[in-house]
Amino acid sequence: MTMPNAGRWPQWLSVLALCSILIGCSHAVVREHHTALALHEARDTWLGERAHEALEVQSEPDGFALLANGLDAFAARAGLIRQAQQELDIQTYLLGDGQTTRLILARLLDAADQGVRVRLLVDDIGAVGQGDRLAALASHPLIHVRVYNPLAAGRGHLVTRVLASVVNPAQQHRRMHNKLWIADNSVAIVGGRNLGDEYFDANDARNFADLDFVTIGDVVPELSRSFDLYWNHGLAQPIERYHQVADHAWKTLKIELEAWLDDNADSEYFAELRRQSRTSPPWATLHWGEGLALWDAPGKLASATPEWPDTLLGDLTDATQLTQRLVIISAYFVPTEQGVQRLTELADQGIAVEIITNSLESTDAAVVHGAYAPWRETLLEHGVVLYEMRPEQEEGASDDMRVPGASASALHIKALSFDDQLFVGSFNVDPRSIYWNTEVGVLARSESLMQAFNELVTVGQDPTLSYRLELTPERELNWHLEREGEMQVLTSEPGSAWRHFNAWLSHTLKFERWL
Repeated sequence: MTMPNAGRWPQWLSVLALCSILIGCSHAVVREHHTALALHEARDTWLGERAHEALEVQSEPDGFALLANGLDAFAARAGLIRQAQQELDIQTYLLGDGQTTRLILARLLDAADQGVRVRLLVDDIGAVGQGDRLAALASHPLIHVRVYNPLAAGRGHLVTRVLASVVNPAQQHRRMHNKLWIADNSVAIVGGRNLGDEYFDANDARNFADLDFVTIGDVVPELSRSFDLYWNHGLAQPIERYHQVADHAWKTLKIELEAWLDDNADSEYFAELRRQSRTSPPWATLHWGEGLALWDAPGKLASATPEWPDTLLGDLTDATQLTQRLVIISAYFVPTEQGVQRLTELADQGIAVEIITNSLESTDAAVVHGAYAPWRETLLEHGVVLYEMRPEQEEGASDDMRVPGASASALHIKALSFDDQLFVGSFNVDPRSIYWNTEVGVLARSESLMQAFNELVTVGQDPTLSYRLELTPERELNWHLEREGEMQVLTSEPGSAWRHFNAWLSHTLKFERWL
């Protein structure tokens, strides 16, 4: 005897299997609405009190410190975890798996055990392959982990994640690129660093030269407001919806992390870290001025391609004036025809325009270089000054931009200065940051801060660290550098054949708008 509709059972089973993959969980997860610590509560914390004491004797509303050295940048973050008493809010694009990340996760569990509420917001692409670990972390009652713009399928590996994205490539091309740390709504770190060894000079093979702001004052509650907007947006989903773990999986995770840290306690990096101050606030010297927090609306990822005046770049343009000098330090510099027109107009008006970006040798994205390289002759013709960071670093160069301990280095800084204003954040000067990703940063006006930044720019332009590009009368590019104390000139662009091919392919296929 044949059961009615028996032929449909395989179809229904397929649908149920697909639903299981897409939903990724078999139990309901409550998604709570959270907000940052109230200002009066923040004032009662140790960090809040230290920030208040520093601000009380100043007439300016905000204080800033530059974090250019990778170890210092990591020590500041580790210090905030240790010093926070009420809450830690962390937003990142990438979460790598290395010694720095494992130490951070272990210390976040310690902080939660001491009663600190932790909110960790990671872009879903950056969480690929780490779902179970993050879900275990989130099983702690005081730790909450959300992924931004998630897909339920293909979460175990980047290849499967990319394949799963083909069902909606336009949406999946849009990512949350923000990087932000906030402790007790009193101290914030904003800049270019993701979580991973290469961002903190902890990778033996390749490290990034990067830059952050540590900031206190009126700008911090505004940065907290930006975090809350992203955290409570519909695109931010609890990691538990996609990865199921035991109710107390955090305890096992903590044991594993502590065992690993014990086994690696004698590493050179951890030994150096232990020599950092454990009782001071995460700044040595503060520059006083006024800051403006800027960020893209979190719904930018869910909308049609915005007009650039409606983006962070539009807000930044409205908030700045330019009459003397523009400095752009951008790891990924894709100026586009419109941008080149604007930059050359500024240079023709007598404004000094100086750009530092990666060379073809140093970049980790040769396809991006392919969209930038064809514009170099035009920029140089109009007096724009171009520097490209070299992958090898001469001994004796400043550690503020040199990345010691690695055989290769790359620029990852995202900073722009407009006369006496400095913007530091997650924003690259490329179409991806303008149209496709969300970004965050702080625009600051401070005389001493600008002096410190200009010193960093001078370091980055040093011929021991970067090539200076020049255009010959025959319109040929030359790369000027110093090696072993002697000035040299290269007449052809350094870089492997594979890198040249990728750059050529990017330009030929006109990838510019998507980079």
